[in-house]
Amino acid sequence: MSRLPPVSRRELIERLNRLGFEGPYMGGRHQFMLRGDRRLILPNPHQGEISVDLLARLLRQSGVSREECWQSDPKPPNPQPTQPTRHAINALTL
Repeated sequence: MSRLPPVSRRELIERLNRLGFEGPYMGGRHQFMLRGDRRLILPNPHQGEISVDLLARLLRQSGVSREECWQSDPKPPNPQPTQPTRHAINALTL
């Protein structure tokens, strides 16, 4: 079983969205996300990261395996920045 790293709330939401969860939606004291008939209650926003223990419990409640969660990379690869062409530079200076 792969070891889980602590993650930010934002990264967790991005990963869950890629796995088919919808939301987050407002509800009571906590936001939640939906996938089919599953309702996953999210921790409230805070400055720190979500601990490994809490992350493991959230994944278990969501029915998502650790491997499945980490295969859904939330950050698409960044393309290498290209140098602006002379025509683009001239258009900006006009």
